[in-house]
Amino acid sequence: IDLDATGRWLFAASYGGGKISVNAIGKDGTVGAVQQLIQTGPNAHAIHADASNRYVLATSLGADQVSAWRFDADKGLLSPNDPPLTQTPAKGGPRHFVWDKAQRYVYLLDELDAALHVFAWDAARGTLKLEQSTTTLPPGFAGKPWAADLHLAPDGRHLYASERTSSTISAFKVDASTGRLQPLGQTPTEKTPRGFAIDSSGRYLIAAGQESHHVALYAIDGATGALGAPQRLAVGKNPNWIEIVELP
Repeated sequence: IDLDATGRWLFAASYGGGKISVNAIGKDGTVGAVQQLIQTGPNAHAIHADASNRYVLATSLGADQVSAWRFDADKGLLSPNDPPLTQTPAKGGPRHFVWDKAQRYVYLLDELDAALHVFAWDAARGTLKLEQSTTTLPPGFAGKPWAADLHLAPDGRHLYASERTSSTISAFKVDASTGRLQPLGQTPTEKTPRGFAIDSSGRYLIAAGQESHHVALYAIDGATGALGAPQRLAVGKNPNWIEIVELP
């Protein structure tokens, strides 16, 4: 789930239903009835609006597609963009994606082949153009890929991605001029790191180990992007998501 830039609309992607939806949000913060419900390809996995709030992207893991939508923030309605779909590699399983802060690039992580793609983002037209593909798998990996989550550091200099089978977090250096990624290697982490997050200062990364039943806190070296020795905390069974909330 995610909010639009106005905070008036809630987007959701239904993995089981293969649908995306828009709900109104009341002034008291409560979520209203479904405003719009759209059938997509199988296994809709993520949905986010761009910074302009004019375009929305959504992934279909089962169809190997990213759908693009124009968004009317006054009415809370999505309509297909032109082109409406960007096809991704067969059986890759596009899962999560992020824009860079300048809205020049979109980074997309595949679940089923653990590939990481860099797309140029045309902010005027709401379209994607593939620029680079790399991998989040460690050297010599021989298992079944199962990538999970990705996040950019707040300063945009480094990108991180988690892979569950190897239980690692990959780090990449981001080229400021081209958006391309330079692999920096993997850091072993909690078993099955399904979700992680980076705090707004860019100093810390927190990863959830779904099968270790712990979360791990890493200090981030701002110059190199390297993760320090983890501090571990038991949190109960099957943690799978990290959300950092800043309070006034």
